[in-house]
Amino acid sequence: MFYDYAKINLKAGDGGNGVVAFRREKYVPFGGPAGGDGGAGGSIILVADEGLRTLVDFRYKRHYKGERGQHGQGSSKHGRGGQDSFLRVPAGTVVKDAETHEIIADLVKHGQEVVIVKGGKGGRGNARFISSTHRAPTLAENGDLGEERWIELELKLLADVGLVGFPNVGKSTIISRVSAAKPKIADYHFTTITPNLGMVDIDSESSFVMADIPGLIEGAAEGTGLGHRFLRHIERTKVIVHVLDVSGSEDRDPLEDFHTINHELKKYNEYLAQRPMIIAANKTDLLQGKDNLEVLQKELKDYEIFPVCAATGEGLKPLVYRLAQLLVELKDQEPVIPKEEKGLRMVKIDKKPKFYIEKVDNIFVVTGPEIDKHWARTDINNEDAVARFLQIVEAMGVIKALREQGAEDGDEIRIKEMIFDFLD
Repeated sequence: MFYDYAKINLKAGDGGNGVVAFRREKYVPFGGPAGGDGGAGGSIILVADEGLRTLVDFRYKRHYKGERGQHGQGSSKHGRGGQDSFLRVPAGTVVKDAETHEIIADLVKHGQEVVIVKGGKGGRGNARFISSTHRAPTLAENGDLGEERWIELELKLLADVGLVGFPNVGKSTIISRVSAAKPKIADYHFTTITPNLGMVDIDSESSFVMADIPGLIEGAAEGTGLGHRFLRHIERTKVIVHVLDVSGSEDRDPLEDFHTINHELKKYNEYLAQRPMIIAANKTDLLQGKDNLEVLQKELKDYEIFPVCAATGEGLKPLVYRLAQLLVELKDQEPVIPKEEKGLRMVKIDKKPKFYIEKVDNIFVVTGPEIDKHWARTDINNEDAVARFLQIVEAMGVIKALREQGAEDGDEIRIKEMIFDFLD
């Protein structure tokens, strides 16, 4: 099955916890702290694979979880880090944040990798907290939580040539004639509902990939008839072949069809108007085919027009050889890709305040990302660890901010699960 869209959840591995331990060897009566650090959690990495053509693997499994880092041990033994998880996606996959729809990465080359969610750092063991005044610390950190996010995967086929046109104009027949692709062919609209790829062999040293894009209709740029899903597969093609039914067999004007489809392409992506385009005038063997062909040749002088009969294969060889020649000329030319999708980049996350203070029912409630991070690292059953957490909170400027917010002696303050009286 061909799938070109998937929405999945990725959760990186949590970091392992540090441990509180002391040396207890013979002849070492006053052994110092020897608690090891926890291992880092495994990240989840997407890898582009040119051997894949569909996102079907993500159709039935939507949640992926990284491996957790091991906890630290005594004798200063650190926990093993979690293994990174590698998820393979087809080359040409655009990765977006599911909430903001911002582009995280554009994987266009085989082997290209991007870390989507990073594993949490391992917590420090008590051996890390030795100081000149604190020779036997009894606290350790919990590991950080691994990152988690929902992402969208959108596949844009990587093909050299894309066939476009209205439904039932002969695109599938053409690709079945010039390649080994075997698309479903029938005499009704929307027989093709997913793009088909075919390898066109010219000789032992020359070949190119052709994509049969499902039929477009007026309004496709706004999403009519699944237009967006079909149009995105044209974005990376180097050459567009516009297939027209010149026979007028469905009471349509081929010249009007040409302008309608081109208008939809430009509305969807202005860069598509810059692609080289060749016209395949199909069904020239039927009534009115030759008359309409003459009109096209007169009105569309800026385009190369190849009369063909897809049903019999007549005229397809000159078309294929011209496409091969054109691709050689464009060999060193990079496809025009919008700046926001060019290359590989990570979404820039805006920096948020370290904490927020809100007064709820006469209680000052302190929350925020930095508060959450340090609380997650704290073993709340360890008095020394909780005392250190409060020291960090004070160093962050929370006490000063509470004073500025109007907190007075005796006011209740809530930070996570702790409630205490404010004392200035």
